[in-house]
Amino acid sequence: MSFNNVPAGKDLPQDFNVIIEIPAQSDPVKYEADKDMGLLVVDRFIGTGMRYPANYGFIPQTLSGDGDPVDVLVITPFPLLAGSVVRARALGMLQMTDESGVDAKLVAVAHDKICPMTAHMKTVDDVPEYLKDQIKHFFEHYKALEKGKWVKVEGWQGVDAAHKEITEGVANFKK
Repeated sequence: MSFNNVPAGKDLPQDFNVIIEIPAQSDPVKYEADKDMGLLVVDRFIGTGMRYPANYGFIPQTLSGDGDPVDVLVITPFPLLAGSVVRARALGMLQMTDESGVDAKLVAVAHDKICPMTAHMKTVDDVPEYLKDQIKHFFEHYKALEKGKWVKVEGWQGVDAAHKEITEGVANFKK
């Protein structure tokens, strides 16, 4: 499979695809999509021993400010398989800065047609506070034992900011 064959979505920025790299609650291994091979490769083992609080992946055919595809955490009732594609809807994003610059993480749910259990969630304010705390804590600490790496969490932003990130990511990819 080539990740480049997966479209960004059906009705951007409201309805988009996410290629899952790391399932929710999986072991502390960071996988990255290798676009040339069309496979997931092990990027590194996370020294802090933390688990991803939600499914983690990216929107295909996008390019964010850090030079990578737009990152997304997808909240679902069950972990999704690495390499799977899920239709999603944004709730907002966690704005961060790391050693490479600006690094936003969109927070989304599976599209309502796929998962009616999360249809009531419209913004990050609808995400349980405990899960938001887990997400924030994870990204504040997951690079703590990696030399030369750091993360500063700036805060939560709403749906409009997430939609802007998607729209800009698609435009950057097309350049």
